[in-house]
Amino acid sequence: MSAATQSLVVPDSAAGRRLDRFVADAAPALSRTRAARLIQAERVLVNDEPRDPDHRVSAGDHVVVEIDEIRSSLAPDSSPLHVLLETPDLVVVDKPPGLVMHPGAADEPATLAHRLLAHYPEVADIGNPRRPGIVHRLDRDTSGVVLVARTAAAYHSLQQAFERREIHKRYLAAVQGRPTVATAEIDAPVGRHPTRRTHMAVTRSGRPAQTAYTVRATSASAALLDVRPRTGRTHQIRVHLASIGHPVLGDARYGPQPPLATRQLLHAWMLEFTDPAGDRWQIAAAPPDDMRRELEVLELDLPATPPTRKL
Repeated sequence: MSAATQSLVVPDSAAGRRLDRFVADAAPALSRTRAARLIQAERVLVNDEPRDPDHRVSAGDHVVVEIDEIRSSLAPDSSPLHVLLETPDLVVVDKPPGLVMHPGAADEPATLAHRLLAHYPEVADIGNPRRPGIVHRLDRDTSGVVLVARTAAAYHSLQQAFERREIHKRYLAAVQGRPTVATAEIDAPVGRHPTRRTHMAVTRSGRPAQTAYTVRATSASAALLDVRPRTGRTHQIRVHLASIGHPVLGDARYGPQPPLATRQLLHAWMLEFTDPAGDRWQIAAAPPDDMRRELEVLELDLPATPPTRKL
């Protein structure tokens, strides 16, 4: 087993965070427990000095992490990928609904990660061995645009761009009811639910979260929203929309019971970012057929999906 050294610079947005949490967030191959063990073993240095796991980092701190490298042991799956963009540094794919991003505790045998290994074997050495090349995630039932790194340099560059909020995401969400305001922003902290530990919630102890939306279509009982998350908290869009009384249709966790659609009608529609080569891209994916059919029944008109293009 070989060791790799990862060099990190603390951005303004992470100032004041515990060192173990910062390292775990910045190096997805590490859990917070493993990050703490590396820190205690003095395999993490802050400005060339060892620190304790509860040390609070400052903006501009230079953090060096020595991590054991483990090659991915996932079995490649040659099932098809819908590729939206491919460059030497990255690939952007359109994830279908129902496909899990990567193996979790249940060790799913057929995930997006397995497919990536078959089509892009070089990602096996990129990032977390269980999430090869994956720099952001979508829920199982959320469809749409996913960005994947093909090189270690691109992986770290894209991670930092997400951290600095330089990658802009837009979603289409069909929601219950009709918002009274055509354009609005929800600014409410999101964190772990105080009693239901598998749920997230708007809570005072949560991390800052902002979600903007514009109503694109309405019918008697529902609306289609163009959603722009400013931050990237777990389940943020679903939690925020439920908190204002307009849960995503089909959301079995945060919406009404039984769900009012066959699956949550949330689609990662567009992504705008600058790649490591300096090119600015707008990537777009039209909603899948099952969502189109549900919206037709709801009498909600879909907006036209723009082409993928270099800006």
